[in-house]
Amino acid sequence: MITCLKKFKYVSILSIITLVFNYNSLHAKEIVINNLRTEYLKNPIGIDVSQPRLSWQAENPGYNLKQVAYQILAANSLEYLTEEKNLMWNTGKVESEQSIHVKYKGKKLQPCQRVYWKVRIWDNEGNISNWSEPAFFETGLMNHKNWKAKWITHPYPEKVNDYNPCPYFRKKFRINKKIKSARLYISALGLYQAFINGQKVSDDLFAPGWTNYKKRVQYQTYDVTDLLKKGNNVIAVILGDGWYRGPITWQFIRNFYGKHLALISQLHIIYTDGTSDTIVSDKSWKTARGGIVRSEIYFGEIFDFNKEPKGWKYPEFNDRKWKNAKILKHPKDILIYTESPLPRVTKTLNPQKEWIGPNNEVIFDLGQNMTGWVEITIKGKKGKEIYLKHAEVLNKDSSLYVRNLRKAKQEDHYIFASNDTVTIKPHFTFHGFRYVAVHNCKPENIISIKGEVIHSDLEITGSFSCSDSLINRLQKNIVWSQRGNFLDVPTDCPQRDERLGWTGDAQVFCPTASFNMNTATFYSKWLKDFLCDQTPEGKVPWVIPNVIINGGGTGWSDGTASTGWSDAIVTIPYNIYLRYGDTTILKTMYDGMKKWCEYMISESKKNNYIYKTGFHFGDWLAFSEYYSYRYRAPDYGYAGAHTDKDLIATAYMYHSTNLLKKMAEVLNIKQDVIRYDTVTKKIKEAFIKEFITPTGRIVSNTQTAYSMALMFGLVPEKFIDTAAARLSADVKHFGHITTGFLGTPLIMHALTDYNYTSLAYMLLMNKRYPSWLYPVTMGATTIWERWDGIKPDGSYQTPGMNSFNHYAYGAIGDWLYSKVAGINPDISMPGYKKIIIYPHVNDTLKFVTAIYNSMYGKISSSWKFENDELNIEVDIPFNTVATIILPCNDPNSINIIPANIITKDKIIVKDNRIHINTGSGKYIFKIPKNMVIMN
Repeated sequence: MITCLKKFKYVSILSIITLVFNYNSLHAKEIVINNLRTEYLKNPIGIDVSQPRLSWQAENPGYNLKQVAYQILAANSLEYLTEEKNLMWNTGKVESEQSIHVKYKGKKLQPCQRVYWKVRIWDNEGNISNWSEPAFFETGLMNHKNWKAKWITHPYPEKVNDYNPCPYFRKKFRINKKIKSARLYISALGLYQAFINGQKVSDDLFAPGWTNYKKRVQYQTYDVTDLLKKGNNVIAVILGDGWYRGPITWQFIRNFYGKHLALISQLHIIYTDGTSDTIVSDKSWKTARGGIVRSEIYFGEIFDFNKEPKGWKYPEFNDRKWKNAKILKHPKDILIYTESPLPRVTKTLNPQKEWIGPNNEVIFDLGQNMTGWVEITIKGKKGKEIYLKHAEVLNKDSSLYVRNLRKAKQEDHYIFASNDTVTIKPHFTFHGFRYVAVHNCKPENIISIKGEVIHSDLEITGSFSCSDSLINRLQKNIVWSQRGNFLDVPTDCPQRDERLGWTGDAQVFCPTASFNMNTATFYSKWLKDFLCDQTPEGKVPWVIPNVIINGGGTGWSDGTASTGWSDAIVTIPYNIYLRYGDTTILKTMYDGMKKWCEYMISESKKNNYIYKTGFHFGDWLAFSEYYSYRYRAPDYGYAGAHTDKDLIATAYMYHSTNLLKKMAEVLNIKQDVIRYDTVTKKIKEAFIKEFITPTGRIVSNTQTAYSMALMFGLVPEKFIDTAAARLSADVKHFGHITTGFLGTPLIMHALTDYNYTSLAYMLLMNKRYPSWLYPVTMGATTIWERWDGIKPDGSYQTPGMNSFNHYAYGAIGDWLYSKVAGINPDISMPGYKKIIIYPHVNDTLKFVTAIYNSMYGKISSSWKFENDELNIEVDIPFNTVATIILPCNDPNSINIIPANIITKDKIIVKDNRIHINTGSGKYIFKIPKNMVIMN
């Protein structure tokens, strides 16, 4: 059982015997099947997928264990599944390691059908698990022809180019039988909140989400069984302008998708006697205006209690004076199911400080820059109006600084109809803020106030911590910026007159985001709008959904086809495949990816495969770009670091085309593999000729130029050491980072991959501007748009481009997880089926701990310097394999626990590091500090 490696400093004989005993005991424990998912979600309802993909995890604390076979049973009732009869699907024993994305292949799924399923597995030691606990999924309407409801709107006259009150709708109906189940299928042109008998049907916010509404409108499915009752019932719905027709972009374009708000609603009720009813939206619904006088994303909300119909959400309300709804002729074939969780309130923040401002306003500090709104309980005064202002930072007089909001107004107004105490919050707006000021209100009238944090409710999958408190705060800031900008689409910022799905920001942050949260459904939903908004010739807009007309008045271009931004159509699907093993997204996006690459190639052919046509943002907000943008920043006495935009454009063209070739290989599209292999060689040849001198110097000679060329594989083998050395020299020369949005995600990886790890740690630990930790030392609680949003003297950068919640520079998070902690997927077995554990340690930090919950289970990697020794602990989940790379080149100097698992044939020395190939289990490696390689 025990294999001893010659000269290895193993633990004592007694310890070995103990480990062997424990090893056998561990293998004797049963396999536990858990975390059953359908299309990434736990027990989803309303999915319109004919063959949903099923996934599960297995746990057993033993070593080198994997699944070798599985069996799935599915039935249309829990009783049938339990008794294993009248099954819809019985796979039998399937010999396979696959435990993620297993396609349902049972009886054809019907609309509105619930399917229960369970799974058991066999492992490689002959053990059979017990059946898992049952899971379920439920289909939605499946086809637009199953919508019996009609789009309805209201008949009231409206201002076309200004705000309008929110319309209210209600439908009263009677139930005379005992209810078995009920589902509400609902959507809107605009935003909606729905209620049954006064209760909200869901915690979801900003439904139906933001898509290209002209081509795709998500509908939601809610289980409302418990909200209905025998007797009179009512459905009540409020509509808001939202992204559909509210002002959008810094040009404040109204009615971008349409002029009329509309609702579609279909309530299916099944009774215990087997009969059913369907309540649909039609002209019998009643409609009126209410207390929400104005509700817009950029300008906040005005709520007048005097105009609110009291009790209108309840059956007893008399709606005889309300008007009948109007039918709106609008297609139903644009309705699609909701594949990703919508935004919800996920946290609440209580004030940390309170004071009176210079205008007698009551100011609260929530202690954290956040996205969401404030819920306030307040003693009203009849006829009085109060308003709440929101801001990220303060003026010197401790009032709210709002200049960086540009023309947006983060204000919520409330007009009282009585002296009653009320609890109030907005409906269809959100704010980016840390501070809130309550105006026209005495402090004693504020009973309570709290911030409600709102973001797409994605599963948290990662955590990172270390011995340095500033880096821990940096990691928290990254996560908070992700929360703040993941509001159904990945936005640039949540506060000013922008809040758009900027593609460049999203693609550089995607790897980091996918460590912190499960982003598969979030990005998958968003990516489908790339296909809606892509131009016929293949150009991809700067923002998705695309709401920028003619470049947004910038004069730069038509708002499409900027490398590093448009390339998101390629890089994000690749990242989803790499991290989740998802080939469906590759199939869905392939034609769009190909069109974009072909567009770049066709443009570059005009200049011998150098892409130099059109507008490109380049390395946006890089160190030198401060003076080239119209919002001029002060001169700090540093030289610039401008990277040639043609170089960046050509490098990204190569990178995307190379990724496309890899994805064509995955999808077995052989002719494209051949084509893009040829094209990438031509692009690389042209790049080398145009941008790399005979001595290995790269044009621009910047950190971004070297990092990008190295990481994208554009440097000839003979010049790799030279390029890495020049990058190192530039970092040493400046003593800080000079990169912008595109260079920042690459530089730390480049330094680490090419043996300048100590220099990377120097950049990480730098506290002077520009650096990651400078904002932390200035009190940042989120990632800033600029390296120096707050200058050393406490003043602010120019307000036109100075968001304090902008996640792009948070791309450093990927490096913390993958290089410092060392957790990496392997493209040869994507989705972390094969894991690369390669921590790049440095005694700048005393310890590091990271956890990532993959599709297969928990992966952890931690290291600690203690007693002149480096301890590395690794946990590899069931049904995966790993290559563990240790920062040491002498196998004889390390202790391995458990000693009997890592046999000699699993250990090699390669590239001056120890490589160990192994399977599932927990491992400890002890290395004398003087043998640890830290560069």
